[in-house]
Amino acid sequence: MILGYSTNAFVNYPLPEAIVTIAQMGFKGIEIVCKPPHLPPLDFADRNFAELKARIESNGLKVTNLNSLTLFSEKDHHLPAWIQSLEERRRIRIDHTLRCLRLASSLGCRNISVPSGGPFRNMTREEMEAHFHASLEPVLPLAEELGVQILIEPEPALLAENGSHVTGLLRELASAAIGLNFDAGHYFCAGQDPDQAFQEMLEWIGHVHLEDIAPDRTHKHLIPGHGAIDFIALFNV
Repeated sequence: MILGYSTNAFVNYPLPEAIVTIAQMGFKGIEIVCKPPHLPPLDFADRNFAELKARIESNGLKVTNLNSLTLFSEKDHHLPAWIQSLEERRRIRIDHTLRCLRLASSLGCRNISVPSGGPFRNMTREEMEAHFHASLEPVLPLAEELGVQILIEPEPALLAENGSHVTGLLRELASAAIGLNFDAGHYFCAGQDPDQAFQEMLEWIGHVHLEDIAPDRTHKHLIPGHGAIDFIALFNV
């Protein structure tokens, strides 16, 4: 197990500075967020990845995950989504994910995390799931070829927001290239005890996010120990 820190907490700092600071704090892993100012996939061809990889390694870090959830091309950072009705909108998400897979492979990272998509009130769950499956079809072959897993991250109010939602998607997709990014806070927001959910989802978990949540389960991330999640129970699983 590698304990890492996400560059999501360094949105006001360039990636090189975030790398050095995370290493100085004593972490051995780094999750890099695929958005400005850190690693926007559209800049793939313009970056010196050998230099970036060398910088990460020289600071004693390993890339544990590429956080590919956000696009920020629209006001809602979940959009464009896998499950939108318009094919051209879904295509943006597909292309973004293909670029992230190549980024991960270049950096020696074994997985990327992705959202399930949503919410859309004018669609049935069956329609959303059908779009989700269809959108992943052109993505899975590259993931399998590169040996990089696509980890679905459940989140409140999205297509997959709890254990039963994501279990259904994972079983239907039935691919070794698909797994779960387990976010303890998101499960707590969805009304589940993270330790119980972790046990139930263990076979699919490829990466873990840890943050705390207030007792009222409002989706607002807190420093571990500042909320109501029982981390001792989770760590003892």
